[in-house]
Amino acid sequence: MSQDKVVALRPKDQVCQDVKPIATICHNLGPVTAQKVVTRALGEISQSVSGLADQVKAHDLAEMRRPLRRLQRMSESLGLVTLGLIAVDLTVCIDSQDMTAFAAVWARLLRVADMALVEGHNPLGLTQG
Repeated sequence: MSQDKVVALRPKDQVCQDVKPIATICHNLGPVTAQKVVTRALGEISQSVSGLADQVKAHDLAEMRRPLRRLQRMSESLGLVTLGLIAVDLTVCIDSQDMTAFAAVWARLLRVADMALVEGHNPLGLTQG
């Protein structure tokens, strides 16, 4: 295959967020406490993705089901719909032992997690003081 026939793909993932969980957190806790709770939860999601990355590097996919379920629940609790759905998709790839699909979905999870957890992303829409 010649190089002029190679197509460079540039995935354009979007982070879909449901604002209801965040609104509920704000309503129940107030903006200052909600900011702290959400910031802590985003940190936990980041640590979860990092732990999953370690498992992928170690080729320990069989033990990823539980952390992926946890990532799904944490993501959904903050309304990070896309991230939660991708965690489910990764579990399906593991269960079906489709490593090609796993690699593609894993790359997508990393892109979406990066967008969802990017520094300065403020799901509460509050200014940080």
